[in-house]
Amino acid sequence: MAIEVSILVEGGKAAAGATLGSALGPLGVNVGQVVQKINEETKQFLGMRVPVLIKVDPNTKSFTLEVGRPPVAALLLKEVGKEKGSGKPKTEVIGDVSLDAVKRIATAKGEDMYGHSIEEQMNQVIGTCVSLGITVGGEDPRAVLKQRTAARGAA
Repeated sequence: MAIEVSILVEGGKAAAGATLGSALGPLGVNVGQVVQKINEETKQFLGMRVPVLIKVDPNTKSFTLEVGRPPVAALLLKEVGKEKGSGKPKTEVIGDVSLDAVKRIATAKGEDMYGHSIEEQMNQVIGTCVSLGITVGGEDPRAVLKQRTAARGAA
């Protein structure tokens, strides 16, 4: 039976520090190899925190990785080139994303999201824009959500 270790790492920048060393050392796994593999598989998420599940077979000392997807907020912040959201999202705008970017993020998150359709998933991404202080296509994301809901109701 595999032993699972769940961690959150910065994409492409995992290190064999105290967190990984103390979790994996007692299992007899080569921590350097694990770190190298994590960095290979998370390099496309550079600058974002990514969940990683490490499954270790204690008998063979082999391991497998399951790399999760960064949170919607992290993907949106990367899109607008910011490190954190607005402290006053109702009055302070930190950036703008297009509806194409919203769709791309919703598609990338896929089954990690609760919405059943791409439209519902896009609405979730737009909702995250509200709390981060990010406009959508130059408009307040709340207004965009209302327009999308009205358009769907009229259809």
